[in-house]
Amino acid sequence: MTEPLTSLQNPRLKRLIRLREPRERRAEGCFLVEGRREVERALLGGRQIAELYLGADFFRGPEDHDLAARLSPPAGQVFPCGRDAFAKVSHRDSPDGFLAVVRTWDLSLEQLPAPAASPLYLVCEGVEKPGNLGALLRVADAVGVAALITTDPGTDFFNPNVVRASQGSLFRVPAAVASNGELAAWLEARHVRIAATTPHTDKLLWDMDLRGPVAILMGAEDTGLSDFWLKDRAEVFPVRLPMAGLADSLNVSACAAVALFEAVRQRGQ
Repeated sequence: MTEPLTSLQNPRLKRLIRLREPRERRAEGCFLVEGRREVERALLGGRQIAELYLGADFFRGPEDHDLAARLSPPAGQVFPCGRDAFAKVSHRDSPDGFLAVVRTWDLSLEQLPAPAASPLYLVCEGVEKPGNLGALLRVADAVGVAALITTDPGTDFFNPNVVRASQGSLFRVPAAVASNGELAAWLEARHVRIAATTPHTDKLLWDMDLRGPVAILMGAEDTGLSDFWLKDRAEVFPVRLPMAGLADSLNVSACAAVALFEAVRQRGQ
């Protein structure tokens, strides 16, 4: 282990701050994972930790020192940091002293693992807020979907706020990014029926048979699904959730949770 990083002008610290930006993440093929739980789950998920930064001044007990010792051998380079140095690179109001640089991975449709029989997919079009994407990953993890697939995304899976909001589910859920056209062809080739959530239909979600190969399709909260999915597609079945009161929409992760657990219920899982 090297000497602690203490200078706020250290080039390594400046690089970590730059990795908050999408362009830098794409250029380096790396992203930031902050937090004891998240770093540990990245390792458990088989992801490659290229660099590990430890701020022992922020550790909360002996167990944090034990975890740092266990993480250090599998990690690439390990850098202890002084209090001010770690605070500079932390993206949290209350850091816990764990920050890793992790290699990104392929998010193409082709790399998704072959599913078991009757896969259940979660598809989200136009997700813009990192917190929403992170929450969707947690829902997908809880349900055990075959994959979470985004189209026309406004944020990326490796955004630090996605990592945090997912609470480590990013490292467990198979995920992909594709265009609408690519995904439609991919689903059709696999004979996957699509339950497209929209308020512009009379058919309720639970009136659709969600057994067999099915994709639950969610749109952006402000605009909903695009016409690409809702116009004249034989494999797409528009469904809605019943809404009472003045609210005309739910948070996308809440809507996804309702829809996915209805599929779980129908499948007798």
